[in-house]
Amino acid sequence: MTVHTDRLDLRLDTDDKNRIRRAAALRGMPVAAFVREAALREAETVISHPPKARRGSLAARLRGRATARMSTDEIMRHTRGE
Repeated sequence: MTVHTDRLDLRLDTDDKNRIRRAAALRGMPVAAFVREAALREAETVISHPPKARRGSLAARLRGRATARMSTDEIMRHTRGE
């Protein structure tokens, strides 16, 4: 079985890199393995619970629709995208 790998380059400032090195050392892991595990764990979290899509600002959603005569309920329906 052939394992395909790809490379991911990452730029960090010195303080961030030192923090990651220290954390990896505390876990007894190579830095690359530590970063890979942390990134994959975060990716799974985001995929499992995706953030709600942004549909623009409230002002943009109400533009052209809102009038002084709109009720609060009508405005709330627009904010929810109904």
